Amino acid sequence: MDLPDVQSTCPDVRINLTRVGVKNVKKLVEVSRPEKRPVVFISNFDVYVDLPGSLKGANLSRNFEVIDEVLQEAIDGKVTEIEELCSVVARKLLDHHEYAERTEIQMRSEFMVRRETPVSKTGCHEVVKVYARAVAKRNGGNPIIRKSIGAEVTGMTACPCAQDIMKDYAVHVMQDLEVEPEKIDAFFEKVPMATHNQRGRGFLCIETDDESHVSLESIINLLKASMSASIYELLKRGDENYVVMQAHSNARFVEDCVREMARRVVQEFGDLPGDSAILVRQTNEESIHQHDAYAERKATLAELINELNGE
Repeated sequence: MDLPDVQSTCPDVRINLTRVGVKNVKKLVEVSRPEKRPVVFISNFDVYVDLPGSLKGANLSRNFEVIDEVLQEAIDGKVTEIEELCSVVARKLLDHHEYAERTEIQMRSEFMVRRETPVSKTGCHEVVKVYARAVAKRNGGNPIIRKSIGAEVTGMTACPCAQDIMKDYAVHVMQDLEVEPEKIDAFFEKVPMATHNQRGRGFLCIETDDESHVSLESIINLLKASMSASIYELLKRGDENYVVMQAHSNARFVEDCVREMARRVVQEFGDLPGDSAILVRQTNEESIHQHDAYAERKATLAELINELNGE
C-alpha cells in the first residue's frame, strides 16, 4: 500500500523558504590520514536545503541518509579532510533533494591535539574547537561549492600598556637606588616587566572554492603563534618559567593578535585564490576588568595582500 507523501503537497501559504533542515545531529567522525592514525572528531551537524513555495515540506530523512553515507566513505579512506566531508555532503544533498537549488552543511567539532611542553617535553593533550561548512548551488550539471575550515585555539596574552607603566616605575626605583643606567638597560634586556594577563581565544576561518586545500593543522599552529604565548594543560617548573617569560617578552594587545593572524594568513596561505574569504578574531578574557576585549577582521585574501603591500 502506498503511503501518503504529505511533504510533496502544496502548502496553504506558498512562500519559498531559505533554509529547511535539521540541527545538532551528533555524529562521531573518523577521517583517515596518509601514513598517520585516523583523526576522530566528536561532531554536531546542521544540514539545510532551500524549499520552493510549491512544496509543503522537505524530506528530512534524506539528510541523515546522506550524512551516514559520507561518514562511511570517510572511514573507508575516500574522504581525508573535514571540509571535504562537508562539501561531499552538500553535493549529495542536491542529488537527494531534486527540488533544492541550494544546500548547506555546518559542522562543529572537538579535536584532541597531542602536545609536548616546551622544556621538559612532557606529553599532554589540548582540546581544539573545529568548524567546517560547505554551500552547494546548482549550476547545470556542475554545482558551485564553497567550503570553509576554521578553528578556535586558547592561548595567553600579556598587556603592553600595563607593562610599560610598570617598567617606567621600575626605572625610577632603580634610579633612586643609584643603579647605573647601563645596568638598568641590561636588566630589562634579560627580564621583561610584569603586567596583567588574559586568556585569549583566537579564531581563524578560511572559505575557498572546492578545489583548494587548507591545512587544519596549519590553522591551529598559526593561531597559537599569534598570541603572546601558548598554554598547556600540564607544566613542570621549567615549562612554567618558559611560558611566563615568553608571554611577557611578547606582550600583545587583542588588536596585535588579529593583525598578526592576518599577516600569517598571507604568509602561510598566500597561494590560495584571491577571493578566498578570511575571518580572524580574538577575544581576551581580562584579568583586571570584568569585560572582555575583542577584535576581528573580515576580508578577502587579495585585500589583505594589498594592505600588507602598502596599497
